[in-house]
Amino acid sequence: MILKAVLGVIAVWAGILIGPSLAADKYIIDPEHVYIHFSIQHHPWAKYLGAFHDIKGTILFDRENVSASSVQAEIAAESVDTSNKARDSELQAHGFINGWEFPKITYESTHVEKTGDNSGKIIGNLTMAGITVPVALAVIFNGEAKSRFDNKQRVGFSATGKLSTDDFKMTELPSLNIGPEVDFMIEVEAPKL
Repeated sequence: MILKAVLGVIAVWAGILIGPSLAADKYIIDPEHVYIHFSIQHHPWAKYLGAFHDIKGTILFDRENVSASSVQAEIAAESVDTSNKARDSELQAHGFINGWEFPKITYESTHVEKTGDNSGKIIGNLTMAGITVPVALAVIFNGEAKSRFDNKQRVGFSATGKLSTDDFKMTELPSLNIGPEVDFMIEVEAPKL
């Protein structure tokens, strides 16, 4: 009788401890359906536009308890594209994104909150050029459906955010009248595992 009661208590605690993680569905970012675009001011004229193309990561999405959701992403620094190959190569140098020394840019969420029926806010650590800075994303959940191409359940999100190149010690940009504020937008689709 005592053993049965103890096992019952263990089962309840196990449900409390691991239940939330089981409620979150896991998705893999589709590298063919993820876009990161950015703009940065070239004073006093116009903005440089660019993108990153080599992106991978995972999303844990808990619809019932959005705060239990999370995202992790990895971007290849060398995949930066400003439609100018010489400039893209120069951006790998120290004082810019320093991609030669730090070839990976990573983002890992630390806090997720629901702000509306289909909107949320993610705060996470962005590591670029060897420096980690918290960066916030405003996120819209676009929807979920099964894809007729691979028959997998798929979610879609849009996100926007800002960062300052000063935070990442991009010391060569000010002398070129570039920055420091960067606006970026993200579009992502992710099939369920």
